[in-house]
Formats: sequence, C-alpha cells, structure tokens
Amino acid sequence: MKYIAPRSLGLSLTRARFSTLCATLPGGLTPSGRGTQTSWLSGKLKLDINTPSPTFSSLTTHSFSSLQHRYYCQMCRHATTGGSSTMYVSTFCRNETNTGSKNASQNRSKRHRDSNCSPKRANSYRGNCMLFFLWPFLVFPQWTLAGNSTQLILSVPSDRQVLPTNVKPTKYDVTMEPNFSTFKFDGSIKIDLDVKEDTHTVTVNSLEIEIHSAKIAGQDAASTTFDEDKQSATFTFAEELKAGTTAQLELTFTGVLNDKMAGFYRSTYQENGETKYLATTQMEPTDCRRAFPCFDEPALKAVFDITLISDEKLTCLSNMDVKSEKKLAGGKKAVSFNSTPLMSTYLVAFVIGELNYIETDAYRVPIRVYTTPGLEEQGRFSLDLAAKTLAFFDKTFGIDYPLPKMDMIAIHDFSAGAMENWGLVTYRVVDLLLDPKTSSLSTQQRVAEVVQHELAHQWFGNLVTMDWWEGLWLNEGFATWMSWYSCNQFYPDWKVWEQYVTDSLQSALSLDALRASHPIEVPVKRADEINQIFDAISYAKGSSLLKMISRWLGEEVFIKGVANYLKKHKYSNTQTGDLWKALSEASGKDVVKVMDVWTKKIGYPVVSVTEKDNELTVKQNRYLTTGDVKPEEDETIYPVFLGLRTAAGIDESVVLDSREKTLTLDDASFFKINGDQAGVYRTNYTPERWVKLGEAGRQGLLSVEDRAGLVADAGALCVSGYSSTTNLLSLVSGWKQEQSFVVWDEIITRITSLRAAFLFEDVETRDALKALTRALISEKAHVLGWEFKETDGFLEQQLKALVFAAAVGAKDEELVAVAQDLFQKYVAGDKSAVHPNIRASVFSTVAATGGAEEYDQIYHIYHNAISVDEKITALRTLGRFEQPELIQKTLNILLDSSIVKAQDVYIPMQGLRSHSAGIEALWTWMQANWDEIYKLLPPGLSMLGSVVQICTSGFSSEEKKEEIRAYFATKSTKGFDQGLTQSLDSIQSKANWIKRDSASIKEWLTTNGYKK
Repeated sequence: MKYIAPRSLGLSLTRARFSTLCATLPGGLTPSGRGTQTSWLSGKLKLDINTPSPTFSSLTTHSFSSLQHRYYCQMCRHATTGGSSTMYVSTFCRNETNTGSKNASQNRSKRHRDSNCSPKRANSYRGNCMLFFLWPFLVFPQWTLAGNSTQLILSVPSDRQVLPTNVKPTKYDVTMEPNFSTFKFDGSIKIDLDVKEDTHTVTVNSLEIEIHSAKIAGQDAASTTFDEDKQSATFTFAEELKAGTTAQLELTFTGVLNDKMAGFYRSTYQENGETKYLATTQMEPTDCRRAFPCFDEPALKAVFDITLISDEKLTCLSNMDVKSEKKLAGGKKAVSFNSTPLMSTYLVAFVIGELNYIETDAYRVPIRVYTTPGLEEQGRFSLDLAAKTLAFFDKTFGIDYPLPKMDMIAIHDFSAGAMENWGLVTYRVVDLLLDPKTSSLSTQQRVAEVVQHELAHQWFGNLVTMDWWEGLWLNEGFATWMSWYSCNQFYPDWKVWEQYVTDSLQSALSLDALRASHPIEVPVKRADEINQIFDAISYAKGSSLLKMISRWLGEEVFIKGVANYLKKHKYSNTQTGDLWKALSEASGKDVVKVMDVWTKKIGYPVVSVTEKDNELTVKQNRYLTTGDVKPEEDETIYPVFLGLRTAAGIDESVVLDSREKTLTLDDASFFKINGDQAGVYRTNYTPERWVKLGEAGRQGLLSVEDRAGLVADAGALCVSGYSSTTNLLSLVSGWKQEQSFVVWDEIITRITSLRAAFLFEDVETRDALKALTRALISEKAHVLGWEFKETDGFLEQQLKALVFAAAVGAKDEELVAVAQDLFQKYVAGDKSAVHPNIRASVFSTVAATGGAEEYDQIYHIYHNAISVDEKITALRTLGRFEQPELIQKTLNILLDSSIVKAQDVYIPMQGLRSHSAGIEALWTWMQANWDEIYKLLPPGLSMLGSVVQICTSGFSSEEKKEEIRAYFATKSTKGFDQGLTQSLDSIQSKANWIKRDSASIKEWLTTNGYKK
C-alpha cells in the first residue's frame, strides 16, 4: 500500500517480545532479539523434553548446542519427532519462530498440506543434544519442573490480539451483493477449516457486520457472542469438533456499504451532474473483517472463491479472472471468479460499478486499466508502464507473475495512495491517471513510482508475506526500494537515485530523528496500532536500509539474494531474518549481524568527525532533532558504513562498529564521510572542514548525492544544535552557481524549513529570510525562465519549476507580476498560459497577493478542473489565502463531503499550514469540530493521525506545545497517539532551535545585508 505523507508538511504520514531460552545463551543474543513471540500464546509456555503430542498446534525446537530455533509445519501444525535429545517448546501459537535460526528459512519453506506432512520429514529437522538442559534453572529460577519432571512450565502474558488456534481456515467461498439504495450489502460465506484441537467454538474476526446464521454440517450455532474490543465473533456448537478432522463454517450476514474507505465501501463520483456510486474494497491492514467474517491475520493464508451479485449492466472485478457469469431474476447477474492462490485476507479485493477499460497485450497476461466512464485514456501511461514493469520483475526475480491477469483501477474515494491487492490493484485517481498535456512532470514521476511500488508488491508482500504486522517493512520497504530501482531502469534521464537522497532518505531521517519514532520492526498488538506504522519508517527507512545494504553487497548480489528468498518462501509467510539469511547466503557476508541492529533499534546515529594532522577520529551517538539525548537513549552501537570518500575514490570497507574509531589517511586535505550519501546517518564536521567541503562542492570534487547530502546534514544538525544555523547559511550562500536540480531542491527545502520555524517571529527576520532566498535563486530563475520546450530535459524542467516557485514564494517582484499575468490569461480562457509544471506556484502567488475575487476564481477552477492534477492544486491553493474571512470560507468546506471528499480533507489543510494565520485557525477549528472530525475519520483509519499532525505541528513554541498536550489529555488518542507525540516532538525541536540560534541567525542576516 502506498501511504500519503507529503514531505513538504514535515510529516510522515506494542507488544513486547518475550525472551525464550536462547535469549541469554552465549553469543550475544538479547531479550529483545530472537525470542519466541509469546503474545501469540494462550496460557502457558511449556518446555517438554519428551516427544510432543501430534495435536500440538505448532512446535519450536531449541537446539541449545547450536543456538538455533527451528520450525516445522505451519500449514497443518503437525510436528513429530523422536527421542529426548532436544528440548521442545510447545507454544500453541501459529507460526512464531525465531528467525535467527540457522535453518529458519529452510524450515519455513516446509509449510505444506496435511498430505505432505510426515513424521519422517519433521524428524529430519530435530535438534542436537541436551548439553544445556540444566542452565535455564540457573538463569530463570522461577521455572519449575511439573508433574513427572518432564515438563517445564512458564506463565507468559498474552498481549497480542489474535484469534484462537483451535481451527485454521484453508478456503473461503464468499458471495457478496451490495445495495446502492440502502448502502448495505448481503453476504454468505463458507469457510473450510482444519480442526487442530477438540473444540466447541469457532472464533472469527468481524466488525460492523450483522451475522444472521452460523452453522457447521447443518448444525446451527447454539450461541453467538461478540467482542467489540477484539473485533471478533465466537460461535459455540453443541457437538464437539474433533482434532484432526475438517469442518465447514457457513454464515449469512449483512454489512454496511460504508463511506469510511475501509472494508467493503462505497465511492462516489459525478457524471453529468448526477451522483453515481461504485462498491470497492480496502482490506489492509485489518478491514477484511468489515467486509465478511474471516480469520483476518496475514499468516492465515487461504484460497478464496469470490462471487459477486450485481445489476447486469455493471462490471464486476476481483483478484482473479472470471470463471462464469449467470443471469439472475430482476435484471441481476452472478459473476464467479476462479480460485485465488494461497493469500492473506488483506489482499482480497472486489469492485462493482459502471466501468470502462483500456487494455494491452504487450505482456504475456492481459493488463487493463479500469476507470469510471470518460477517464480511461488517462490510464495509458500507467498501462504501458505496467507491462514493462511486470516483464522486468519476472526477469529480475526469476519468478513469473503467477496470476492470469492484472487489473488496475482508479477509485474516487481512497484513503491511501494505492493498494496492492493481488491481481486487482486499486489507486487514488491522481496516482494512476494523468494527461501528459495537463499534468506536471512531478505528477508523472509520482504515478510512475506508485505503479511500480504496487507491482513490486505482487512478489514482495503478496507471493511472500510477513507473518505479522511488525514485519510490515518487509512489504513496504522493499516495494519502495524496488520502485526506485525499476524507475531507474526505465527512465535513466530522471536520475532517480540522485533524487532518492533528498526524497525517501530525508523523509526517513526526519521522522526517525524524533524521540517518538519507532523501530522498523515495531511490535504491534491491536488493529488500531497497526495503521500508525504505515509511515516513513516502514517505507522510507526500510527502503534506505535496503539501498545501504545493496551497496554493501553489490546490487547484483543483493538482487540474487532477494530472488532466492522469494523462491524459497513463495506462497508462505516470513520474518525479517529470513531475508537476511538469504542475503547472507548469496553474499557470504554476515548480514544478520549488521542488520539486526538497524531493524530492531529505534533511531540512527550522528557521526562526529574530528581531525589531527592526517588522523580522523569518528564517533557515533544517537541523533535526536531535539538535541537532548539522554544517556539511556544512547546505548546502541550501530554498524555504520563510513563510505570514506577521498581523492582516490570511495572506500566502502571502513565500518564504524564501535563507539569511536581513529582512521589514518595518506592525505587528509580532502575527504567526506558517507560517500554518495548511501548510509542512514548524519555526519558532523568541524567548522573548518565544513568550509573546505563547501569549496570542494564548488570545485566539482563531490557527487550530486554528496552535495545534496551535505546540505541536508547541515540543515538537520543546526536544528538539533550539533552545528550552528550560520554554518548552513554560509554553505548554501557559496553555491549560487550550483546546476543540479537535486541539490537546489535540498537547499530550498532547508531554507523553507528555517522560514517555517520562524513563522511566528518578528516580521523583519521573516522578510530577511525571504531576501536571502531571493539572493540565492532569483538570478537563476530569471535566466532559466518559465517557458518549457519539448527539447528541455526532465531535470532541466524540474529545475525551472523549482526556482520559479521559490522566487515567487520569496516575493521576487518581477516574477510575482509574471505569475499574476499568467493567471489572468488562464482564467480568461487561455489554458495554455500556465504550464502544468508551474501551475501550483502561479496559483499560490495569486493566493498570497489576491483577495475574494481570486479566491472565487480558484474555487471555480476546483469545480471545473481540466485534470485531476489541476483540481488537487486548486483545492490546496484555497488554504493559502491569508485574509481571515477567506480562511474561514476554506475551513467551512473541510467537513462538507459534497465539496471536499473525506480522502482529500488534508489537502486544503496543507495550504492553511503554510502561513501563521492558517496554523492558528486550523488549531482553533480542530478543537471546535473535534467530535465531527473523529466521526468522519475514526481512529481505525490512518488519516485521523495525519489530520491531527497537520493541525498541530506548525507551531514552534513550548506554550503551544503544552496547550496541545493539555487539550488531548482529556481525549482518547487511540489510533493517533504516535502521530500526536511526533507532532509535539516537532514543535519542541523548533522551539529549541529558535531559542538557541535566533540571535546568531539575526546577526548573520544583518552582517550579510539581508536584514536592516
């Protein structure tokens, strides 16, 4: 799934691990490392040194002599082994195993159906010896031998909300029929179950569904109970279900075809003045239970047979191709689809509506782009790209895309950017469709990245899936990295890896610098916690670590290891260690040792460099943007690839794997740490070295990535207090002749961040910062101009658009007049007057300088836009008007779904957040309308957290921070507590920055002639 987290906002859109026996064994394993994840447990953890019963639901073998955890059969949960040479942990869990095992990946690939499970196969993987049998009693004196002294019992907390493991689903037969008049749907389902334990009950996930009947083998449930907190329904049957048998649970139910963009929901659009509907789905992460009762956990893969009943004139789509279509009475039809492969519930999808499509046969299976009528041709770019991308991934992974078709569909109401449903990928309209004549290059690049991201998921996430949501980064981090990788193959002139440094990498470093960040592998217990980790850590930091490791291993070796991982684990579930093991095998390097720290620990380091003659001393410490790291927060030692650049090139072999290290150079006159900015950390130099690096940048000794990275590090370090803001200002002031779009993008981003922090400071300082911006870029903006030719390269066009926007934003009078003139021509009917690449900056200029008349003109454009791109730009611009009455007009439409769709509510908020009056107004509005906001965007949806952050994070004083904290102290923050804490951290960092550097910034601005 592609999340929405615009970097321009400064936003990024738990259960504890229990440490099992190996946690304290020699070898450096820690309690937070590789212990069995016991919150899947129910009751007690039993260590049985005799042969386990075949009815145990899963088996983990701890081979103490080799410090291994081993896993047997997940599909049937049957494990058999002989002898008493190994200590066994019968966890009654589903598949929670230590992924650090020597054979964890191999063993997990043994998941299979009952017909393939044999005592001989399981026995072949049993452990080695009982050499360490007695040591646990010394380490854990609370452990006791029970009964006949063959069982060791330990009580374990059960804090992860999951279903009982007495049954396991293998197949679903689902029939769904939406009603567009009542906005409800009727459904029936048959779920084939393997019974794992003698039981009278079956529990499924169910949310906002009215269950009418439940039966097994004709036997009605004796009772049905619902647990709203756990989002589950339990059916009790008089006749006991016996372990080792199969059963079929039959349910009939009614649900709400909701407008919350979750589960099975309705989307609206306008056609010739008429409101029309389509029914669609969004199941990830835990909303399949809103569509039909199910076992809604990623590890419980099953086969799905889907049948949709609809008006015969409507189009029905699902993951698979159509098996049959049957006419029904009343002008209806029943469309049945072929069986899916084994897959998780969050990937199930179906859509019913009035749809058109375009198709290509450029790939070996049909690819279609579906839209509501009239928009289909805008899918041509994505259609052609999809054909190339699927073929490229087939070849790259050595595994053919396994489904018989690929459909991509634009949905008018969509909470994320896109969703990777297997065979039926759903998108926001703006992230799938574009008109090359009316869309900007930035939009084109965004669409390309999103499409490739979702198609990468067809392998990484769909074919091979994380076993629980704490492994989300395995899905999202890799899909993000792969989208950049494939984009670089198809569009080399875009130089996307250069852009990566200022895009995904900075997004990751920005969020992870907050105290309220989280590890990549973050423990999550409840459904409302899961949505909060769809953020820049899972996506951007995850992909940045993969980029870092691909550079360390070599891109070719990295891809080989990934392909081996996918082949070994296809149609099953994995943990992070399985990927590290595959990469270790492919490379011969100890990837586990290096990457465990990066994925399991929060944050990243700042590497400080001091010099004496030709000796460099490098030291790492935890980095926080607030600059107030506590000793207990600075205990982690990260394996840091120093990437030491000198005149001889980049030495990739140097690793800082201790607190401090001294390096000796042949010539220390020129060097830079983190060559090409491939590492996930900040670097701080002495003031003298910063000056020398600035000169090196001017002399062409540094790559684009290096120059952009220097600006990014200087900008971040001055916020946190590791370096002075004047250091950043001096650095960028010396690079006025810079030619790279990527470097200029980072320069302008950092100056903009400084201006944003000072939004509530004195007018003279704010005007001086605008003067600085003009001094940096106005000359270049005038030279490059604002006209775009077909012969202009991609990056040249991007640079033109960037510096024009920065110049008008800094009140360059001549260019402001140009923007106003272009806009008047545009509204007079000349739609070619404003090029799509500068449309946003022209509209913003009009908002900053105009009044009620211009507001009405922008509002008219919003309702009569020539493209989705233009519509979104106009909506955002409405928030940029600063007059109080116009701010109020914008606030008044935010919750009016007839004007602003719920999916777009944050867009005009972005405009309001760009000026101090808007920030104040947003906060006041949110407090006055909190109950309505909470109803529109319930905490189970990720958008509530984004809205809270936008409405609060623009402030820069401790007084406002405390005001915000006090307000929410009386509210339930369930579902957005992490985002709120991150917002408060952001305010604190800006407050510290202003308090610490305000005087020196003003002095520098005065000395350099920008402040009078």
